[in-house]
Amino acid sequence: MKSILALSILTTACTLHAADAALTPAERAHAIQLLQDSQKEFLALVDGLTDAQWTYKSAPDRWSVGETAEHIMLGEALLFASVQRAVDSPPNPDWETKTRGKTEFLEKVMVDRTHKATAPEAIQPHAKISREEVIQRYKEQRARAIKFIEETEVPLKEHTVDHPFPVFGTLNAYQWLIYIPLHNLRHDQQIAEVKSSPGFPQ
Repeated sequence: MKSILALSILTTACTLHAADAALTPAERAHAIQLLQDSQKEFLALVDGLTDAQWTYKSAPDRWSVGETAEHIMLGEALLFASVQRAVDSPPNPDWETKTRGKTEFLEKVMVDRTHKATAPEAIQPHAKISREEVIQRYKEQRARAIKFIEETEVPLKEHTVDHPFPVFGTLNAYQWLIYIPLHNLRHDQQIAEVKSSPGFPQ
């Protein structure tokens, strides 16, 4: 009887642990909202720009609107690949400890442009992609991310991949997913800064 009771308690504990790793309806809705809102903001910021406005740089070492848009698009592809790598990895038994507080941390630091960072070479813009292709690829990638978070039943929080920047450390698949719109929002601010600079073509 005692062993049956112990087994029952263990089974219940395992079930609760698995449930903790699954997305809550609020988490899923929050991720979808972030993806949709950041997309809407980005597309509004780049809509109707002339070629001169798209390529204008406020200084030689600053990115243009077009370069920032290209970086957002390239970054999204890289970040979604990290989501997929996490999902394809075996569950991390230490996921809760390793990723605790990281969602809130990401939401705080990613949109704070007082802290600068150098983008990895793979997502540095080189202005070799047309505006039309940048926007098209952006929309396709965003549609894929939204479809994924709307439909996935994977317990995203127990699948992890380490971030190359030590300040972030281990992130779970959900955190990698919301990194996409947070990164987008960060650089939406950058586009707005370019457009508000004194020399921006009118």
